[in-house]
Amino acid sequence: MKVIVLGAGVVGVTSAWYLAKAGHEVTVIDRQPAAGLETSFANGGQISVSHAEPWANPHAPLRALSWIGREDAPLLFRLRWDPALFDWSLRFLRECTPGRTRANIRRIVALALYSRQQLQALRAETAIDYDHLERGILHFYTDPREFAAATETAALMREFGCERRTISADQCVALEPALAAARPLLVGGDFTAADESGDAHRFTQNLARLCAARGVVFRYSTAIERLATDGGRITGAVISGVIAGKAAATELLTADAYVAALGSYTPQLLRPLGLALPVYPAKGYSATLPLAEDSVAPSVSLTDDGYKIVFSRLGQRLRIAGTAEFNGYNTTLNPVRCQALMQRANTLFPDLRPAGEAEFWCGLRPATPSNLPFIGRTAWPNLYLNTGHGTLGWTMACGSAAALADIVSGRPPALPLSTEYGLP
Repeated sequence: MKVIVLGAGVVGVTSAWYLAKAGHEVTVIDRQPAAGLETSFANGGQISVSHAEPWANPHAPLRALSWIGREDAPLLFRLRWDPALFDWSLRFLRECTPGRTRANIRRIVALALYSRQQLQALRAETAIDYDHLERGILHFYTDPREFAAATETAALMREFGCERRTISADQCVALEPALAAARPLLVGGDFTAADESGDAHRFTQNLARLCAARGVVFRYSTAIERLATDGGRITGAVISGVIAGKAAATELLTADAYVAALGSYTPQLLRPLGLALPVYPAKGYSATLPLAEDSVAPSVSLTDDGYKIVFSRLGQRLRIAGTAEFNGYNTTLNPVRCQALMQRANTLFPDLRPAGEAEFWCGLRPATPSNLPFIGRTAWPNLYLNTGHGTLGWTMACGSAAALADIVSGRPPALPLSTEYGLP
């Protein structure tokens, strides 16, 4: 079949890869001049099955309330009139019960494990380079209550197949000596040896090149105006070139099937089709530091759970990323939140000694209330979804794409998917 993939982030490009591998003729459309230039550009860099606990959990409502008004809060809701955020928040609260949290963790772990396996197979097949490290992910805690709650979560994840092992503060430092200066702050941690890290942007761009070698066509600098319909089916994508930031003449690009992988912007495209996706942009921040040769920087990927910040080594760079700000489609860098990342890094790693200034970035992560993505068919028989991965787009990308390619090809996916994975 001819398949058009809408979006060239890590989810869109992996979708193109697996669809092409399945024998389909694939075209990818993106408004940016190259792949991976929006949400995939400078994320936390973790392939993190161990990060499967959703934001929506029994502890979340009180924490979110306690953080209101704090510009540096790990989870910041901007109080303003926004019907989409109001609806999303009500759905989010419904997901915070113990039963729903447990079910969502089970589903997230299953997809993340499958995705990690698919990434490893892709890497073995192609030798793709993206500064990846296979040194595990260490979650560490500085609050005894957070650590106690995490111990319960880690036990639940082990039950579902993620080997997240609870360890002492001294074991944390033994695993990552760069934490030695922060030892007085630590109360414990948990370690998932099978987790990985790597540069999602570099992966996406290199995979796009491999896709092109397989015959995938990329239409960059191309705006997607709308999807045309007739007779209950999608009949084409109305697109236009982007010149100096403005749309030029339009054309209709047709295919047999269409995959919406536009992240936070997917609901805007699909709303005129009667599809109301509960996907809301959660703005995440990152700082990328060049490292001197004598920098005391971590090489094990770290998650500072109390502050919702991750640290990933990407060659001679350190990526510091995290937090979530619910402020619509605003992509303006907030200097307070940028500096909060650096302050925490300097507290934990006083001997970091960067080789230059930090490069700050923010991106809109497509969050669903449950943290479960939308993967599969819609009410329109030739329109498919692969979106809503939230903070786990890099973690879930290969598995989501492999499952989607199976569905588009008319095969049951290797990882069984149903409406529990978010399909409306």
